Order: sequence, then structure tokens, then C-alpha cells
Amino acid sequence: MDPEEALRKFKAERISLRDTLRSINAHHLERLRFAVLDVGRRSRAGVPEVILGEGKTPSQVVQIAKRLESAIISRVGKEHVEALKKAGVKHRYFKGARMVITNPKKGRRKGIVGIITGGTSDIPVGEEAAITAEQIGCNVRKAYDVGAAGLHRLISALKKMEDVDVFVVVAGREGTLPGVVAGLVDKPVIGVPTSIGYGYGGKGEAALKAMLQSCSFITVVNIDNGVGAGACAALIARSKYR
Repeated sequence: MDPEEALRKFKAERISLRDTLRSINAHHLERLRFAVLDVGRRSRAGVPEVILGEGKTPSQVVQIAKRLESAIISRVGKEHVEALKKAGVKHRYFKGARMVITNPKKGRRKGIVGIITGGTSDIPVGEEAAITAEQIGCNVRKAYDVGAAGLHRLISALKKMEDVDVFVVVAGREGTLPGVVAGLVDKPVIGVPTSIGYGYGGKGEAALKAMLQSCSFITVVNIDNGVGAGACAALIARSKYR
């Protein structure tokens, strides 16, 4: 409901003060000279504001981060991290995933997201998904470098992930792994093609096409989109515990 409707219902004693404030906050925007910040996204959609650091100047990233209670900043460079540090913005830097979480929060987590990667080179995208899912409020189980080239590794990993609510499966090259996993588990599987691979069908194109053509029941995000996969997986996992 929009803020005006929320206030009318509160006046008529049809909703609580807490629900009224939540509705108002969900529509709150912060306007900067170069950006319009969706401050109420977490209240409205369950996902905090996500800032793509790539293409933004360090100054822009700092200005945005200062206006948000907490944010996920993806694809950051060393210059962004240094600027945040110099500006005194409380943050945690994940070098391998090229991510920053500003004002990281600790709280009770609900739901479990399983993150699986085909190879070691896929780990940065897997970590991007894992960090995103944790920031949204999920627990995470990880199994890295268990690709289709040695399926015995995968079987052993899946036995340790029987309590997982949803899987994010990250793979480059021919992108086989998500379809294989989906044929072995009874939980939702989100496939993430990575830009690992070269030559014909390289840079993730073959992996993306293979996942889209999978005869297993999987959902697929775009190449290297660990943030999108982690966010969707977290929303699915948390929905079980409402």
C-alpha cells in the first residue's frame, strides 16, 4: 500500500504503527545529483540496495554509501575501497568477490542456500552469490571445485548439503553442472554461467546456451551474475520460514 493509504488505515486503527512505518519507509527515496536511491528496497522487497561499483567514481560510491543504512556494492576496485576507508564508511571488503558490504548487520538467519562451483576459477562468482545471500539473511553452505569432469566429487558434496533449501550452481566452459545437480536434488536450482572459457563459445556464451537448453528444471541468470542468483536464492529460501 502507498504511504497515504497506510496513514488512513492507521488513523482508522486498522493497522499497527509498526506496519504503517514499514509502508512509509518502503517508498522512501533519496535523491542525489547523479542518482536516485531506493532506500526502502529492503522493507519493500527484502533485498537491500545494490550498488554496481563498476562505472562509478570513488566519490560517487562514497556519496551513495553514506546515504544508505546498509548496502551491497559489487564489482569494486581498489580505488573504491580506499575512498570508503578514507571517508570513514564502516564496511567489510571481500577481495575475491570484489564486493563491499557497508554497515554489515548480524542477525538471525533463516533458510539455507547451497553454493556449488564447477571449478576454482568460478569461485569469485560463487562468492558473490554467497555474500549476497548472507546479507539478505540466509545461511550458506559451499562446495567448490566439484565440476562435471569429476562427478564423484559432486556426489560427496551433495551428501553434506541435504538440508539446503535452494542451490546456486556456478559453472563456465560447457556449463554442464547446474543441469546435473538439478537431476540429483529435489530443490530449486539456479544456474550461473561464468565467463570462464575461451575460443568458440568462450566468455560464457556456451555455458549460458547450455543452461538455457537444459532438459533438467533449472532457472538461469546472466553470465557472471552472482548477485542476482544469490538474491533470488535467498528470497526463495527465506520464504519457507515466514
